[in-house]
Amino acid sequence: MALIDERTATELIPVLDLQPVTDGDPDGIDRLAGQLRRALTDVGFFFVVNHGVPWSEVEAVYAEARRLHACPPEQLAPIAMDRDHGGYLGLGGGTSYASEIAGEVRTPNLNAAFFAHRGGYRLGNRWPELDGFRAVIETYMDSMTALGRRLLPLLARSLELPDEFFEPHFDVPSCTQRMSHYPVLTYGENDWGLAPHTDSSIFTLLPANDVPGLEIRPAGHDWIEPPSLPESFLINSGDMLKRWTNHRFRSTAHRARNASNVDRYAIPFFFGARDGAVIEALPTCVTSDNPARHEPITYGDYQRWFINRNYAAVTGEQASEIAP
Repeated sequence: MALIDERTATELIPVLDLQPVTDGDPDGIDRLAGQLRRALTDVGFFFVVNHGVPWSEVEAVYAEARRLHACPPEQLAPIAMDRDHGGYLGLGGGTSYASEIAGEVRTPNLNAAFFAHRGGYRLGNRWPELDGFRAVIETYMDSMTALGRRLLPLLARSLELPDEFFEPHFDVPSCTQRMSHYPVLTYGENDWGLAPHTDSSIFTLLPANDVPGLEIRPAGHDWIEPPSLPESFLINSGDMLKRWTNHRFRSTAHRARNASNVDRYAIPFFFGARDGAVIEALPTCVTSDNPARHEPITYGDYQRWFINRNYAAVTGEQASEIAP
């Protein structure tokens, strides 16, 4: 597998310093909006630093992920994820059917995961009986939601829209915290920890990880391993932002395998619009040469299609092969 070197990868994935947002620096915010526009137009991934999230919270969630996934099966069975509730999904519980890029041979993704949801269409979560677990995750989700909100004025400005444009669409954002475990395994030719795919959300926020395994494929490049940037978040745009921007911004392919000799844990946070937000081509993204490519759809309807497509065995609902 061809990978470009770390120097090129660092140059390819922009690093956005959010300090001007904290300082209220108008010129700095304008520069950031331009950097964000270029990142989402060209790459679909970017790092953020000076993001305002205490790193102790990130470390606490990693610790809780290790503790949860060390629990015996009988302790995890009562908190199984279903159509309406977040919870535990066992090893191989999902297959990447929603993304065309997953390959011709689709095998179950070789990771186990715990999901906690806020907003959106789900009724609630099933929490493990682990002292302090829920409080740690809820606190972290508060911080991550705040970080997602901090990006919205930058996103609006990057699209030549008023800073407050997205606020009504995110008054009750749809958010999911995933806590994944990639055990040490021998992979077959078509096996993946997480098969090549794109995300369904607006933004995915992934904190720095000591154990490698993630690879991304920006347009015009082979698969690359993002560089390590301590105490940063690697953020990518998802299918719904691509659709909202009429394909102006990318939803970039990525995949994961644990090629190390230690267990790998990942804690992506998915940040999205309110369940009923209507996603239709933004006025600044439609031209005579690029008319609207999709019919309007609510954010929640797309998410329901996506989860039913990938987790039909869990939700009990089938979904069409083609996205609505």
